[in-house]
Amino acid sequence: MSDTDGKKPLGLGGGGAGRSGQVKQSFSHGRTKTVQVETKRKRVVVPKTGAAAPRPGSVAAVASDPSKRPAGISEAEMERRLKALQAARAREADEAVQRAADEKAREEERERRRAEIEAKEREDREREEALRLKAEEDQRKLREAEVRAQRKAEVTAKPAAADKPAADRAAAEAAASRAEKPGVATGPRRTDRDRREPESDAKAKAARESDRRTGRLSLSQALSGGGEGGRTRSLAAMKRKQEKTRQKAMGLGQKAEKQVRDVQLPETIVVTELANRMAERAPDVIKSLMRMGMMVTGNQSIDADTAELVIEEFGHRAVRVSDADVEQVIDSVEDKSEDLATRPPIITIMGHVDHGKTSLLDKIRHANVVSGEAGGITQHIGAYQVTTDSGAVLTFLDTPGHAAFTSMRARGANVTDIVVLVVAADDAVMPQTVEAINHAKAAQVPMIVAINKIDKPAANPQKVRTDLLQHEVVVEAMSGDVQDVEVSAHTGQGLDSLLESIALQAEILELRANPKRAASGAVIEAKLDVGRGPVATVLVQNGTLKQGDIFVVGEQWGKVRALIDDKGDRVTEAGPSVPVEVLGLSGTPEAGDVLNVVETEAQAREIADYRIKAAKDKRAAAGAATTLEQLMARAKADQNVAEMSVVVKADVQGSAEAIVQALEKVGNEEVRVRVLHSGVGAITESDVGLAEASGAPVIGFNVRANAPARNAANQKGVEIRYYSIIYDLVDDIKAAASGLLKAEVRENFIGYAEIREVFRVSGVGNVAGCLVTEGIARRSAGVRLLRDNVVIHEGTLKTLKRHKDEVKEVQSGQECGMAFENYEDIRKGDLIEIFEREEIERKL
Repeated sequence: MSDTDGKKPLGLGGGGAGRSGQVKQSFSHGRTKTVQVETKRKRVVVPKTGAAAPRPGSVAAVASDPSKRPAGISEAEMERRLKALQAARAREADEAVQRAADEKAREEERERRRAEIEAKEREDREREEALRLKAEEDQRKLREAEVRAQRKAEVTAKPAAADKPAADRAAAEAAASRAEKPGVATGPRRTDRDRREPESDAKAKAARESDRRTGRLSLSQALSGGGEGGRTRSLAAMKRKQEKTRQKAMGLGQKAEKQVRDVQLPETIVVTELANRMAERAPDVIKSLMRMGMMVTGNQSIDADTAELVIEEFGHRAVRVSDADVEQVIDSVEDKSEDLATRPPIITIMGHVDHGKTSLLDKIRHANVVSGEAGGITQHIGAYQVTTDSGAVLTFLDTPGHAAFTSMRARGANVTDIVVLVVAADDAVMPQTVEAINHAKAAQVPMIVAINKIDKPAANPQKVRTDLLQHEVVVEAMSGDVQDVEVSAHTGQGLDSLLESIALQAEILELRANPKRAASGAVIEAKLDVGRGPVATVLVQNGTLKQGDIFVVGEQWGKVRALIDDKGDRVTEAGPSVPVEVLGLSGTPEAGDVLNVVETEAQAREIADYRIKAAKDKRAAAGAATTLEQLMARAKADQNVAEMSVVVKADVQGSAEAIVQALEKVGNEEVRVRVLHSGVGAITESDVGLAEASGAPVIGFNVRANAPARNAANQKGVEIRYYSIIYDLVDDIKAAASGLLKAEVRENFIGYAEIREVFRVSGVGNVAGCLVTEGIARRSAGVRLLRDNVVIHEGTLKTLKRHKDEVKEVQSGQECGMAFENYEDIRKGDLIEIFEREEIERKL
């Protein structure tokens, strides 16, 4: 089935005849596809009869009257100009409509704001009126209470007044009557002078108030301290007094009752943050801490126990929370059965390298991915969605089979529903086949065995079934419960049976998910794209991931800027079991991280910060747990180990992880490979600087160095090596590390000599008269002196003579004279062992 079966050809225009061509599409991971494209002509709209005549000299006028066409202009050119004119007019019309819509929207927004302002003003007026009425009512009640109190006092005073003389009783009644009448004096009679004095005092006070308000101050007032009344009150004090009086009249002067709050208290908290959560003043909190003997500032942190004491002192309640509680915003609600919908199964293709996993998937997809992979082996984990002839939608994950990609295979098994184990019929069960079986069992997912390459003459499917028995995989052909299908990725034989088996297994599993909830998914692969930034290949497992969603993934967070499906097309959303590339991350996540959609950016940022802090604390705790003795022992051990340092940059996170894991296995107790830094993306100048400081090469896997990095590498003499196949990289690093191994020294015994006599020669010392009993004696060789088969000396010869002549070697059966360098304790009967050392280069 081709990609275009049952579909209209991809076109760039409307109906009508056109011309066809080919367009080359580019996908992720270096995949390309050529599609047929047909460019169709747009329909030319002919003006109706009675329409406005075209302007003379215009393109429309010339097109309507061929006789007015300028010389040298073809009919096609005129048609093109007419189309351009129509398109321009259509754009102008669309822009006019858009401007009208925008103006209408702006007008509606202005009306809405005006209505909001009027409503707010109306509400303020009503509130002020209510407060004024309340103040008047309070004043009326206050006056009534004073009148009642005064009348009660009069009633109690009447019996006592009955015992007094009549004159006193009359005076008291007169005073009471004057008190009831406003404006009538109740005190003793005043003279005219007494009446004038308060009036003059009032005028002076008013003058002083006027001067104070205008800012004028006389010399006498300044010397006398502000006049007769002494110090005068400031204008601000007068305003405060008036405000207090007004609030008291309105009933607002009472002190509000203290509100008790539940204060969330983490493990550590900053003093100002604690004050904010209690709604108290920060200086008051600092004073409280100082009374406890803690001299702190507002931006210092205190522990939870101390903060709890402060909270209790201020009358609030402390609620202990953990930093990990920030992750509780991630939705983990149980889905209701009525919200669940059937989802496509996720199938992972696993098996040994070169057993035909990708080729089998290509045959199902009618694509050709193998040609795009370096060396014909899959080095990235790919996710694809396939629609079968029966209409069933299947999601496939293609994992690498090379030994270095163990983590990728484990990751694929953990997110999958069904594992298709591909085993070559001519190769049977191999190491990575066993590893894939173990991953599938650990993930507790059902397995389907696809016996591939059945079309080859050397194919033996029965041997595959038998070999699988050793690993507790019993296929249906041998009365087991594991389905097995014989297929050929080359001819397509058995593919229908394989798809039927997958559909049957998916039906048994009853795979369902809730597409209406917040999305969650697993990161299959992650990389750093030069033009698009960090990109993560995410397999949505639950919910629907939409453009614009805010999410957190591992230690990174972001907002979905774009979603790209496995065909390279942009989509607006992705439901359960749909693989998509997500753009808009703050950084490159780790492959295997879980993506969760949250409500706000603040929550996403808070969760990411907590995870970064937790990871940092974990690393610090691991370092702190190391004792001094362990550090000393490690340093001593490292002195005897030669290290080869490298800097690794790869195209995707999974490849970088696989390379680091493979390089860590290179070496022995003498030599090891140390990865100084690994990451994704192009080789940068900082990578070169790090490599230069450590004397390490830079390894680029499917990436290249940018121009500044290349210049820096040339200037600093840093070696940059590029690879596209992982086992070539590992072999080269292994060969380079082998050069750090000390050469193996082997001793080859070339002869033995027996001392027959010892002579004393002046200027030379003791000389042994020897008989070469076996092999050959060479002056350049090493010698050992044996006495009673015990080595008592090892060294070199100072002289080797025969018949008083210095010679280079003496054959077996001949006599010679030997003298040792810096050693003269030789005796008759001693044996001399003659040997040569050979250095053999070692390899890892």
